[in-house]
Amino acid sequence: MRLFYAPGIVPPDHTLTEEESKHCVRVLRLGMGDTLHLTDGRGRLFRCTVTDDHPKHCTVRVAETFEEWERLPYRLTMAVAPTKNADRYEWFLEKATEVGVEAFVPLETAHSERRVFKPERAEKVITAAMKQSLKAYRPTLRPLATLRAFVEEPFEGRRLIAHCDEARTPAGKRHLMAALRPGEAVQVLIGPEGDFSPEEIDFALAHGFEEITLGTQRLRTETAAVAAAVMVAAKNAVAQ
Repeated sequence: MRLFYAPGIVPPDHTLTEEESKHCVRVLRLGMGDTLHLTDGRGRLFRCTVTDDHPKHCTVRVAETFEEWERLPYRLTMAVAPTKNADRYEWFLEKATEVGVEAFVPLETAHSERRVFKPERAEKVITAAMKQSLKAYRPTLRPLATLRAFVEEPFEGRRLIAHCDEARTPAGKRHLMAALRPGEAVQVLIGPEGDFSPEEIDFALAHGFEEITLGTQRLRTETAAVAAAVMVAAKNAVAQ
C-alpha cells in the first residue's frame, strides 16, 4: 500500500500537495490509472486512482472509502517531558506513533531540561510515521502544558504516573502491565531525566493518578515512554 496524508480531502476528487505530488510521480513513479491510498488521519482510508499525474499537482479520484480503518481498541495519551536532545523526543514520537497512540502532550515539569517546545518538526515526524506504518489515525500533538495544568484537566479514564521515587500509596507502585485493563482510555505521565519532583508526584496522586513502575531497569525518558506505549499495545493485543 502507498499511503498519503490528505487531512482536507473531500471526495470524489482530490489534488495532492506539491510535496506529495512530487513524491507520488517522481519518486514512486505512479502514473495515470495507478492505485494509491489516502487517509484524512481521522480513521478514513481512501483507495484512489490517479487521474492526473502532474508532478506538482497530482489529482486522484476516490474509488472506495473505508471508515474507522484498523481502529485501536484502546485510547492512549502519552504526556511526556521533552528531552534536552530534540532528536530523542522525535524518536519517541515516531516509534510511539507506529505502536499506536491517540495523543501526545509535551509536559513542562519542575526538572524539565527543555522548556520551549517547537511543534513544527514534531508534527512532520508524526505524519511521516503514520504514513510509513500505514495508519489511518494520526495522533494529535497538543501544545506544551505544565504538569499541574494537565493533571487538573478532566479525563474519563485511567490516569497513571510512572516515577522512580518510593511508593506513596498503601497499594504501592504496580507494574504498568499489571495495572492496565484492555480496552480502556489511559493517560500515562513520563517525567524528565531528573524525574518528577516529590511535590508533583503527590499532586498527581491527589488528583486521581495511580503510581506505576515500568520495571527495575533505569530508563531514559524517551525509552520509558516508548516502553509504556508498547506495554499498552501488548496488553490490548493479548486480550483480543
